[in-house]
Amino acid sequence: MGQASATAAPRQPVDVFNGGGRGRIVLACDHASNFIPADYGTLGLEAAELERHIAWDPGALPVARRMAELLDAPMVASCISRLVIDCNRPVDAPDLIPETSETTKIPGNADLDAAERRRRIAVAHQPFHAAIDALLDRRERAGLESWLVSVHSFTPVYKGMPRPWEIGIIHDEDERLAAPFIERLRAVPGLTVGVNEPYSPADRVYYTLERHARARGLPCAMIEIRNDEVNDERKQRKWAKMLSGILSGLVVAGDQAAIAGTRTTGRDVSTKMGTLT
Repeated sequence: MGQASATAAPRQPVDVFNGGGRGRIVLACDHASNFIPADYGTLGLEAAELERHIAWDPGALPVARRMAELLDAPMVASCISRLVIDCNRPVDAPDLIPETSETTKIPGNADLDAAERRRRIAVAHQPFHAAIDALLDRRERAGLESWLVSVHSFTPVYKGMPRPWEIGIIHDEDERLAAPFIERLRAVPGLTVGVNEPYSPADRVYYTLERHARARGLPCAMIEIRNDEVNDERKQRKWAKMLSGILSGLVVAGDQAAIAGTRTTGRDVSTKMGTLT
């Protein structure tokens, strides 16, 4: 489960792994790859820059793939770097195609015209979201319930500020999945859990879940793992096993409390979810 090379070319802009999985969890990995199609060169960056977190979420894909295996979960991953276009942003977001990532200028993204923006949406953004829609549609037709979980990693230091959390769970007012997930993570000895840290939906990082889960009334949550925690295979497998174990427990609890049939949000949902943990 090594990390993808910046030079390894994918055969398509999106990968659907274990698409026939029948587990309740559905996984998305928005920033799985640092691959930049040949048409874009290196966007004016040195090769070493493309290995950094500005180009992808290091370690997220191996964790998500292992979770998919353990949970019998389908997983959809973008195969193109977020420097080309960020699949976890609305198409009108100012950082959809970042001219600066953290403090690094991206020369190849400067002063793009509308035609180039449309081209990049067609290259990566549209295929990624179309694949998630198609997968969820198939599962709905098959009578399978879906809880959508996106898997990310974050850098330990951002703009000079250290981040103390090993993991963060990002959620909005729908806490059906996030609240018991956070509670069980907090029970893990020695683990510092961020709640809407190091990001929150206000940072425009919740787009994939808003578009596909919230729009369909599906329980959802966003996982952010600090990337020094998943920088080798042993750590990736450890995190995948722990997270899969927690999610499996929540699925069992959800069966008992009919969580997936709940269609409420906010504090009422949080109260109901509290009975599951």
